[in-house]
Amino acid sequence: MTAIEVSRAIGRWLAVWAVMVALLVLIGGATRLTESGLSITEWQPVSGVIPPLSEASWAAEFAKYQRIPQYQLLNHGMSLAEFKTIFLWEYVHRLWARLLGIALAIPLLWFAFRRRVPGDIWPRLIGLLVLLGLQGALGWWMVKSGLSERTSVSQYRLAAHLITALALYAFTVWTAAELIEPREVRAASADPVLTSGLMTLALLVPVTAASGAFVAGLRAGKIYNTFPFMGAGIVPQEYGQLVPFWHNLFENPAAVQFNHRVIATATFALAAWIWYRARHSANSRLVRATRLVAGAALLQVTLGIATLLKGVPVGLGVAHQAGAVLLLTAALLALHANGRA
Repeated sequence: MTAIEVSRAIGRWLAVWAVMVALLVLIGGATRLTESGLSITEWQPVSGVIPPLSEASWAAEFAKYQRIPQYQLLNHGMSLAEFKTIFLWEYVHRLWARLLGIALAIPLLWFAFRRRVPGDIWPRLIGLLVLLGLQGALGWWMVKSGLSERTSVSQYRLAAHLITALALYAFTVWTAAELIEPREVRAASADPVLTSGLMTLALLVPVTAASGAFVAGLRAGKIYNTFPFMGAGIVPQEYGQLVPFWHNLFENPAAVQFNHRVIATATFALAAWIWYRARHSANSRLVRATRLVAGAALLQVTLGIATLLKGVPVGLGVAHQAGAVLLLTAALLALHANGRA
């Protein structure tokens, strides 16, 4: 195989792996929406691969769950059958994360053993390994926040866990795109304002997702299930009720939901502007990519409003999270199509 063929082979592997990362994000979202994340109260990287296989094992896991505040204050009286449902959500979440590690390590070892990894690609692959390890550590750090005093995980740790997952996904997509089809040099006549807009969008989408994590962590989607008004006006009356004021940004459910609406609206507006600005570009690949950006943004804002109006059902909530991943993908591909300086 030539060097170009090897790079493309690695790029295709990473593209498939990126899909697996996206699925992990969606499984994690479903786990959060079903309030399943605290059902497994221990971190057992090896033995945890095997689920409970007997009634005695199930009873032992249930007994551990019954000792934490979430059960005692929210789910007291839950049956063993109901516990099995939430346990399996979290089990699948952790199992998929383990499979993700295997799907990264084994092909990497194969390419390395055959001396097929170009030297300039190694830092990127090592970066993926580091991000994946950090993501796992943050996941357990997040779960620990809900095992002793809280009935749910910390919204701060939830946001950190999600942001790291999106960073891992974005880095993988970008690396795969570079290896499969390296960026071309931008023409001298390329629009610098559009370039700045694309870079801003690629950063704003994860910021919007992070604000959504605070909404999820505070169960803020369960209030003010109307749009565009929140009570008597656009801005909820409770917006500034916490002191000091900055606490409202992260701990006031009404304020957190309002902030998410504002940031999401700004993201949609920027995506629409990018499509409008690029529609007559001589770069046909960029034009196609910005059409995808606009379509993904429209789909995402529609899913967001529908999820809110329906009171955050699990199916719509997961679809809304999938929309965020799609929009991030589109933003990255458009930035890639715009070329390099």
